[in-house]
Amino acid sequence: MLILGRRPGESIVIAGGITIVVLASDRGGVRLGIQAPGDVAILRGEIVDQVAEENRRATAAADAHRAWVATLAAGAAPAGGPAGSTAGSTAGSSAGSTAGSTEAGDRGGRPDASPLSPPRPG
Repeated sequence: MLILGRRPGESIVIAGGITIVVLASDRGGVRLGIQAPGDVAILRGEIVDQVAEENRRATAAADAHRAWVATLAAGAAPAGGPAGSTAGSTAGSSAGSTAGSTEAGDRGGRPDASPLSPPRPG
């Protein structure tokens, strides 16, 4: 790591057209201005760390869901399921066929259509 002392108004030039300018300095910290080409991403370190941690959590949750689904596919139903899972829940679902019912017949044989929808050709 290169450590340089700079005062407000002074700058550092990095290869690739990146210039860092010290705008202000006080006991509370340093304000920097960064000039860089548009294709260069400039991110604060703590934001990069937060995104990396969230990605780790999401990967762990996805792995838990895959393992749970693999257990289901193997024929052994696990007790419960992955955290936050709604698998197996039928509350509010439209499970079951409505074909042949009066309501489906009123919809031109399409359970997803409004009673006012014209029948789909073919």
